[in-house]
Amino acid sequence: MTSEPSLFEVDDASRPLADRLRPRTLQDVIGQDHLLAPDAPIGRMVETKRLVSMVLWGPPGCGKTTIARLLAEQTDLAFEPLSATFSGVADLRKVFKSAQIRRETGHGTMLFVDEIHRFNRAQQDSFLPYVEDGTIVLVGATTENPSFELNGALLSRSQVFVLKRLDDAALSTLVTRAEGLLSHPLPLTDEARGALIAMADGDGRYLLNMIEQVHALSGPLDQAGLARAVQKRAPLYDKSQEGHYNLISALHKSMRGSDPDASLYWLARMLDGGEDPLFVARRITRFAVEDIGLADPNAVHQALAAWDVYERLGSPEGELAIAQAVVYLATAPKSIGVYRAFGKARAAAKRTGSLMPPQHILNAPTSLMKDLGYGEGYRYDPDTDTGFSGANYFPDGMDRPVFYEPTTNGYEHAVTERLRSWENMRASGSRDN
Repeated sequence: MTSEPSLFEVDDASRPLADRLRPRTLQDVIGQDHLLAPDAPIGRMVETKRLVSMVLWGPPGCGKTTIARLLAEQTDLAFEPLSATFSGVADLRKVFKSAQIRRETGHGTMLFVDEIHRFNRAQQDSFLPYVEDGTIVLVGATTENPSFELNGALLSRSQVFVLKRLDDAALSTLVTRAEGLLSHPLPLTDEARGALIAMADGDGRYLLNMIEQVHALSGPLDQAGLARAVQKRAPLYDKSQEGHYNLISALHKSMRGSDPDASLYWLARMLDGGEDPLFVARRITRFAVEDIGLADPNAVHQALAAWDVYERLGSPEGELAIAQAVVYLATAPKSIGVYRAFGKARAAAKRTGSLMPPQHILNAPTSLMKDLGYGEGYRYDPDTDTGFSGANYFPDGMDRPVFYEPTTNGYEHAVTERLRSWENMRASGSRDN
């Protein structure tokens, strides 16, 4: 009597551990229960054996390819895998032709496209008629944001499912499974075991690759010994893709939220990922004028000083100046009064077209201009006792708008009081002539 097949394939020890430990059913996939559980979106599709075309979006090593293969098996679809990195139009045509032949005999086809974002727009468009008429069920896998990388037409015919980075519990389960397959525990101390999981940085495939390196070593290894034996996974960060924008957004919002510790964390993540420090310097200078403004007029000087110091010192010394500026900006009072005021002023300028300035504030370099009244009645504010004349500087006939509404934060508190005093003087007419 033959026994039931094991959860894991163990017949060929020459195969990579990640392949030997590949799940045999969707229930064996770890870390993605929000999609694969019986009451979850993909789980319900499998139960009815009615798949829709979909895009699996998630980081490397979270199980996208495995899930696609198991979906085909559990819904009785022929599995046609392609990599967008190595495939072209000829490969697609071959798959479409085979799928049409299968359809005529009552069989369905799943076309799995790994790194689907690497196909150009024309290649993506080629899927559409075959998806629409049901010739193929398209499953694309991508590490990039589909809304940036995929055609709107293709996205409208697919569901996007977000796969999670594997957490420590899921990775720990993977370690236990690997030890079961290898028939002995890893030669690691408890602390080194935790460090191994941390070094994988959410990537299950990378964890299994490290386990292959570790399991044959003599032990037990502590954290230092583990660090000498294997390399930590490089952080996920592509300076031209979504990770870049996610992290700068996190830095910006942490500074806006007055959290210096979170701000330093995201700064460190960006620099550790290889971000250009000058890009960070430019962004924090923008932050100084956009989110702090006159609440602390010194903020922009701190940002510019950090930029200047980095250009003079370079890395790594100059990065400390950027860190100092980040802490200063995070702890500074915040105001978007100037930012909002400028937006209102630009909108008003577009509405009012080509209205001329009032004549009394126009220069009169020629006698003709003087005769026309240019500059007549102009009052030089610094010469008045209060430094305020109350004159009108908007075009004649234009109602006086209020664009700048300062907060009571930081230096803007004094600005608020000053503007209120001038407005009272303007309204009462008790200004100097």
